[in-house]
Amino acid sequence: MKKINKVVSAAAVAVSSILMLASCGGKKAVTVRYLNFKPEVANIYQELAAAYEKETGVKVVVETAANNQYEATLMSKMATKDAPTLFQINGPRGYANWKDYCLDLSNTEIYKHLSDKSLAVTSGSGVYGIPYVVEGYGLIYNKAITDKYFGLASKKVPYSSMEEINNFAKLKALAEDMQANAKNLGIKGVFASTSLKPGEDWRWQTHLANVPVYYEFKNNNVDLGSDATKKISFQYGKEFQNIFDLFLNNSVSDRKQAGTKTVTDSMSEFALEECVMVQNGNWAWGQVAGVTGNKVLPENVKYLPLYTGVAGEEGQGLCTGTENFYCINSQASEAEQKATADFIYWLYSSPMGKDYVTNKLGFIAPFDTFSDSERPTDPLAVEINNWMTKPGITSVAWNFTLFPSQRFKDDFGSDLLQYAQETKSWADVSANVVKNWEKESNM
Repeated sequence: MKKINKVVSAAAVAVSSILMLASCGGKKAVTVRYLNFKPEVANIYQELAAAYEKETGVKVVVETAANNQYEATLMSKMATKDAPTLFQINGPRGYANWKDYCLDLSNTEIYKHLSDKSLAVTSGSGVYGIPYVVEGYGLIYNKAITDKYFGLASKKVPYSSMEEINNFAKLKALAEDMQANAKNLGIKGVFASTSLKPGEDWRWQTHLANVPVYYEFKNNNVDLGSDATKKISFQYGKEFQNIFDLFLNNSVSDRKQAGTKTVTDSMSEFALEECVMVQNGNWAWGQVAGVTGNKVLPENVKYLPLYTGVAGEEGQGLCTGTENFYCINSQASEAEQKATADFIYWLYSSPMGKDYVTNKLGFIAPFDTFSDSERPTDPLAVEINNWMTKPGITSVAWNFTLFPSQRFKDDFGSDLLQYAQETKSWADVSANVVKNWEKESNM
């Protein structure tokens, strides 16, 4: 009898244990699955995933697409039972392709801490892509020379510091008076050479051209994920011409030499203090610092937005953006979505995560969870962050991701060179922009 009771008791314990496992520990562990876009940091993401699992117990599986294969890889992975819970899009066009898989992130912690919410990919009231690394560009200037200018007895403008320059009219007055005082300042021209040699013209046919396109889409409430972006009127072409002429006419070199100039030439001119300003992005600090004989001290490297004369530009910031936006898979389970959101927030808010972001991944993070000491320290990166967090300032989004093709940009660059050499009228340049945009958008 005792033996039977022992058998019954053992069976009861076994059944109880099975029930406990089913109700408590029998659930499948939640896994975050990330399809990484950047092969150059694949090993760092693997290391990061292991560190996160060790700290939180949550497994993160990182797969990396090969160069130029991200869209194809994402399409393939989304069709499997192990589809990524975290993936990325390159902006509004990417959202249009993947909107059925993009969760609304407007209530996530990471979005709440996005420094400049205008940078997110949105549709209606929803937020579907959050930038995880940003870069920026604008007018880099040398504060040592501008300070010298403001101290000149011959200065004719009423401004006493660069902080007062907040629109095109002021920038034009400043630049033209600086040019008149070039000898007193020891410079060859206010602006570095306008590099329009084929292949060296991206600062103008893409980066500068972004400004009028941004304002056209913004001021006409264009849905950036729609076909409405397949046509433009170049509404702010005159404003583009404003600043382009200012660069050409107050430069180190004659405008007719623009076709022989490279970006390297421009950065060298700035580094050697032959000019006061140069248009470029935060990636250019290494080019400046690496020039033999560089005279520009890090503390004197500052940024000014690309003012063109658009109404209300006093609140304009730098052209700040990315082609890297996090998306959470809306087809994943709620538990997977939450685990994925938690992972992203940990990466950009915890001491360990932030160390990886800044010091190993090398990102400028667009979130207010970072203190100054936790951000990249090169002077242009510092300036990008300063402008993103200025009260009342809105960054100019990178709408050049919507430009229809490389051919469009190359043709625009060729037209700009002919305009600089005074062999093509601005009216013809503008007409070609409109015509070629539509043609290339519908190829």
